[in-house]
Amino acid sequence: MFITSTSAAGQAASQLKSQNLAAQGTSWHGTALMIVPTYNEAENLAALVTALRALPGNIHVLVVDDNSPDGTGQIADELAAQDSGVHVLHRAGKQGLGAAYKAGFYEGLRRGYTYICTMDADFSHNPERLPSLLAKAAEGYDLVVGSRYVPGGRIVDSTTMRKFISYGANWLAHTMLGITIRDCTAGFRCYRRQVLETINLEAIFSSGYSFLMEMAFYCQRAGFR
Repeated sequence: MFITSTSAAGQAASQLKSQNLAAQGTSWHGTALMIVPTYNEAENLAALVTALRALPGNIHVLVVDDNSPDGTGQIADELAAQDSGVHVLHRAGKQGLGAAYKAGFYEGLRRGYTYICTMDADFSHNPERLPSLLAKAAEGYDLVVGSRYVPGGRIVDSTTMRKFISYGANWLAHTMLGITIRDCTAGFRCYRRQVLETINLEAIFSSGYSFLMEMAFYCQRAGFR
């Protein structure tokens, strides 16, 4: 598992080494799928999809919308109608982040993607950092995490309470579960498909951000790096 910073100019770091990906000219030129769960993201979705589709390589986008009342699903359909690299999954209602991720994972596997990524729709994750995550996955890392808690990482536009919850959740993950990933609740990730094929996704019942902690736990327990 490889941990990289989420800031555009930050350093990437793992348990064994740190290196400046920007200085190395890290780039990506393959095909990957980005899963974007949405609920009331009408203001952000078009700009995010445009940014992702403009990245190097061929980044396909899968929007998983939970019947957003603000019309996010309709915007997603319009984007998909204009671009064959954009796909949409509509769900009946707000069923939770974990369920959205799982639906996206199954769809990504069904479509045959080797690299399946996740991010939030509100630009709390910088899409320009995605090629760095994908480049590390292409080197052989099974899970790459865009971390807020490594040199160069940061938390942007978050409330004090959300920061407290994040720090607390990561402390519990490290001390109680022995998870070595520094940012277990970060949703900016890239998985190689064999990770998602190996882990029993149906055994993960968490519906919120704790789903991300469980995924990190099962990845580590299965011996992925």
